[in-house]
Amino acid sequence: MKKVIWGLILLLVVLHQDIWNWDNDRLVFGIIPVTLAYHACISIAASAVWLTAALTAWPDHLEDESESSEAAQ
Repeated sequence: MKKVIWGLILLLVVLHQDIWNWDNDRLVFGIIPVTLAYHACISIAASAVWLTAALTAWPDHLEDESESSEAAQ
């Protein structure tokens, strides 16, 4: 699963470089420039990837250390 997460992160890095939209003057919903809407979607995708990484690829041994240190206090 970690390789999938890293692949998604790499994909987001590549998609973030949107040089093809720089000269686009169209508006989304009549008020938002296409480039701004594109970056909003990239930000939402990045947060979804981070959530997926935190839920699936988080190292279990860190949680074990945290719980044992809390019990000792």
